[in-house]
This record gives sequence, C-alpha cells and structure tokens, in this order.
Amino acid sequence: DDQFKRAFLFSCYTGMRFSDIKRLSWSNVSKDNGNTYLSFKQKKTRLVENLPIKKEAEVLMDNFPNDSERVFKGLKYSAENNHKLEVWVLKAGIKKKITFHCARHTNAVMLLNCGTDVNTVSKMLGHNNIKTTQIYAQVIESKISSDMLKLRKKVNSISLYETK
Repeated sequence: DDQFKRAFLFSCYTGMRFSDIKRLSWSNVSKDNGNTYLSFKQKKTRLVENLPIKKEAEVLMDNFPNDSERVFKGLKYSAENNHKLEVWVLKAGIKKKITFHCARHTNAVMLLNCGTDVNTVSKMLGHNNIKTTQIYAQVIESKISSDMLKLRKKVNSISLYETK
C-alpha cells in the first residue's frame, strides 16, 4: 500500500504518531511565507501541536486538499500493512524489527543528530516528560563515544613519522 508507506515516511519526517496522521485533515494544514505548518490536537496527550514540516514531508501528503478530507484518506493500521512494512525493511537490508512507531524514533534521532535541542525535540514529539526524549539523546551520546573511540584507534595506528 503506497499510502501506508508514505504515511510511515511522513512520520519519519514529522515525528507524528500513527493515530494523529490518520486523523490529520486538510483543515490542519496551513501555509505561511512558503512554509507548511500542521496544527492539531494530539490524540494521546490532548496537547495542541503547531508543527512546521519540511518539503520532504509535504510531498508525501495526498494531492487533493479539501478541508473536510483526511490528508491520508482511508489510512488503516492492519496486520497486512505491518507485514508490508516488514517486507520493505527486509528489502532495504535492515534486520531489526521495525514498527510504525519506529518512525517517531527516527525523527527524534535525526533532529538530535542535527543539533536540535532536546527540549525542542521533546515539545515537537509531544512528550509530557523530558526523560522520555532524553532516551534518544543517550543513544546519540553513546554513538558519539563509539565513533570517537574508533577515530582514536585509527589515529593511533597512523605514524606521523612514516617515510615514503
């Protein structure tokens, strides 16, 4: 289902939960100075979210804006769609079990990797507790430590006094 795949990728770019993507209607979408924003109430937290989205996310939305219609009209969460997601993941060479919710994790890690403040990421994901978001920051910190260790080993293996 192309729509399910687009919704998954949309979540990777926006961090939105499946339940919120499913309920998202064109009345929640606005444009200002060439930027696109989503304004919606999160189903889980009941918090109102005003979320700027990237062009990559915008192009994934259906193309027939009508205020009363859903952006991803007819989107369903089903065992069949979950199976299709598993197939896409395997075709991509990923051996880890991936669920739709992993798209939110992807969004958080991408934002943190780009230097977005953890408080901003927390707000964008609608987390009630900053500790939920800090889990992602710890993943980033452990990756940095691991990468720096690899770099040190590589640098230490290079002799500054080698002659050609």
